[in-house]
Amino acid sequence: MLWALASLPAAAVQKLVIKGSNTFGEQLGPVIIAEFRKSNPDVECALESKGSATGFAALLAGECDIASSSRTINEDESRLARSRGIRLNMQVIGYYGVAVVVNEVNPVKQITDVQVQRIFTGAVTNWKQLGGLDVPIQTYIRDPVSGTYLGFQELAMNRQPYVKSARLLRSHGKIVAAVKADAGGIGYVGMNLASGHGVRGVAINGVLLSPLAVEDDRYPYARALRLYTDSRRDSEATRQLIHFILTRRGQNVLEQLGYVKRAERRLWSPTEP
Repeated sequence: MLWALASLPAAAVQKLVIKGSNTFGEQLGPVIIAEFRKSNPDVECALESKGSATGFAALLAGECDIASSSRTINEDESRLARSRGIRLNMQVIGYYGVAVVVNEVNPVKQITDVQVQRIFTGAVTNWKQLGGLDVPIQTYIRDPVSGTYLGFQELAMNRQPYVKSARLLRSHGKIVAAVKADAGGIGYVGMNLASGHGVRGVAINGVLLSPLAVEDDRYPYARALRLYTDSRRDSEATRQLIHFILTRRGQNVLEQLGYVKRAERRLWSPTEP
């Protein structure tokens, strides 16, 4: 989905294109950009959220200024960057937790990390095996271009393949809707969608997802949100937006939307691709 924000007269406008992570782009990105433009009305931002992989592809092709990602750059992407002489800058802007959600009528309120792995790899196929009702388990997951697709494999599944019957969906919102409509459904979503909407987050190893549980490293499925740029093409508008996100005002937006603020670190850290 492409969000184009209103522009000033052409002579005054700085254009900024951001592509990548749904975790960033579906909810956080539009709110951050709207708040940023209150004090930077001369910066026009276009935001596209189709998955972390699409952000890296666009950045390495020179088609965007910032790639948002819920994972680190992978080996193939790094190799391509090196072959093109691209030196990437990376900034962690905050953290998010991946909630495991079930239908609100499901009586199972907590499971272990081992059980999560067994569910999403297909070793456990019925809620009765977990002390629930005699109902088949149906998993709902993100599509492979999403950083969360790979991230959840790393965080929760020891990089094992998803069960073949898993249904791939294009956004966290669609996963919520699918689990809401399926009494045997289970899926993973951003922490801001972990309650209400007909679904309920389950505790993992006795810990329910919350910002405090992420900050204290008690919740197992948490990751950093990152912004990448091509150092050769960094613009003043790019630096302004990233700086804004790291200010107290920008970090408060993250917190208000259910994300976890980052610890104070260097504003801008280069990383070799």
